[in-house]
Amino acid sequence: MGLFSKKEKNCAVCGKEVGLFGKSKIEDGYLCNECGDKLSPYFKERRHSTLAQIQEQLAYREANKEAVKAFGITKTLGADTKVYIDEDDGKVIITRDPSSKWAETNPDVFDYSQITGADYEVKEDRHEVYRTDYKGDSVSYDPPRYEYSYEIFVTIYVNVPYFDDIRFKLNTMFIDRQESAEFRKCEQMAQDIKEALSGIHDEHRAAKGPKAAVTCPHCGATTMPDASGCCEYCGGAVA
Repeated sequence: MGLFSKKEKNCAVCGKEVGLFGKSKIEDGYLCNECGDKLSPYFKERRHSTLAQIQEQLAYREANKEAVKAFGITKTLGADTKVYIDEDDGKVIITRDPSSKWAETNPDVFDYSQITGADYEVKEDRHEVYRTDYKGDSVSYDPPRYEYSYEIFVTIYVNVPYFDDIRFKLNTMFIDRQESAEFRKCEQMAQDIKEALSGIHDEHRAAKGPKAAVTCPHCGATTMPDASGCCEYCGGAVA
């Protein structure tokens, strides 16, 4: 059999017969590209996943479509990659898709409780600049000279079964100086994302933490305020 013969395999999920370049390997079989495209774009471990794990994620992705339909954007952060926040329902979406198309690609919808933090880093690349000597050879300057370029990456940490973080680059243009307007714009966006998502995590943890007993100013009882901040005995508002 030749090196490029089209030996067919069947997709472990849908049973479709696939060729040499129409599939990817999973732990116990093959996955066709059509089924693979339904997985989260942030999922990188399909090669080491079993069929049961793939089917579990596909079920989650199908249910995610309803969460996308219910998502209402109240805050937008980022540039090429967008961070959409639904402050009313406590949800977050991270997507690279255009504003008019993002819902069509079924982006993962995260609860506030699943966002565990965010950070960013500035990556500096240095390249030496050479000169041409009298022989036509490229040689170093004395002292050596360098050109610099910068990239700003954001990492969002999540607590979900299929991946631990989402990392993306903020700058879409070449940045050669930290003093440039593009660098300052991208760094400010990175800080805004970090602040917003770190705040989400802290607020959610505080809201879910143990509540302290207080004295009701209306009836004098020692009470644990309910979800509305009211006394459990007389119903009065507890400051």
